[in-house]
Amino acid sequence: SPSMPAWFRQHGYRTVSVGKVSHHPGGRGGRNWDDDAQPEMPLSWDEHLCESGEWKHPRGVMHGLAHGEIREQASQMDVLQAIQGSDGIYPDGLTLQTAIEQLDTLSRGEKPFFLAVGFLKPHLPFGAPKKYLDLYEGVELPAIAHPNKPAGKTTWHRSGEFMKYNRWDRDPNADREFADLVRKHYAACVSYSDALVGKLLAALQKAGSSDDTVVVLWGDHGWHLGEHAIWGKHALFEESLHSPLIIRPANSGRQVVSQTVDAVVETIDVFPTVCKLADVEPPSGIDGENLFASVAQPPETSSATTGGNLAVSYTGKAQTIRSDQYRLIVHKDGSLELYDHAAEGETKNVASEFPSVVEQLRGQLDERLGRP
Repeated sequence: SPSMPAWFRQHGYRTVSVGKVSHHPGGRGGRNWDDDAQPEMPLSWDEHLCESGEWKHPRGVMHGLAHGEIREQASQMDVLQAIQGSDGIYPDGLTLQTAIEQLDTLSRGEKPFFLAVGFLKPHLPFGAPKKYLDLYEGVELPAIAHPNKPAGKTTWHRSGEFMKYNRWDRDPNADREFADLVRKHYAACVSYSDALVGKLLAALQKAGSSDDTVVVLWGDHGWHLGEHAIWGKHALFEESLHSPLIIRPANSGRQVVSQTVDAVVETIDVFPTVCKLADVEPPSGIDGENLFASVAQPPETSSATTGGNLAVSYTGKAQTIRSDQYRLIVHKDGSLELYDHAAEGETKNVASEFPSVVEQLRGQLDERLGRP
């Protein structure tokens, strides 16, 4: 099946990516992720851009800190940083500048456009202009929810991606002061990205394209900030898998009423949803659902046991399925985890107490994964 940008390109759109939209910033492979002969998404983009500036190349951009600092060895790079300066002293500032330039050009073009902009933060290392960290000075953070390592067989891990950075011999699981420092730097990175998104939306408005443009704000994963004694992703708990998703339809002269929908959805739902909003027929056999149809399903028509939509994810050694109420995790060795979000959440494995729920969810997981 074609990728989403490839499909829109086939339907007459000019498609441009800026920043980290696929795995590497700029969407290329090679030693420094800048080899035009190794596109990550072939036939998808008219242009896939990554302004590197003083970070030299897209690989340098990926984990870059202020003023061109590049990660060569994580243990020699600080995990936290807040430097006085403008938004442009970190790589995402360059991404914003390039995106605004593209937005201006695309808005004046004859073709409709599909512009994807990938900001890095709050990716590791947690670096942002100091003015965003200052927002949290004197703020007392809430206690970390369920901060202990879970018992039994789970997808818990030692937070290797985080721990390999220079942490000044401090462990956030044992040092509450350091844990709060990490969380405030993470929050600063979120505020930095939030400000950049705001500037991009302002540029869209200035270009005169806001009313007829669908806007999707979308994160590719969540992040543990001490929950389950994890500082990272790569687990099958809610904190790793719950990601941001905000969709604003084009106004086109119509008033759009905002609402928050409490429903289980998947990132694969973005493709058919954007097709619907753009009046582009989706490809046949596409995975995912148009969210504006599926999340409007009345609760009484959904399963009383698993309820509403379902979401599937996996790691190398386990797979999970999430319903409105439950999460089931199936390990390759046969171990099971079942969590009830209407009760203890993901702090108590209740698989032995609800075998019928396990059986139903496991059948649905097998069906989604194409297993007999």
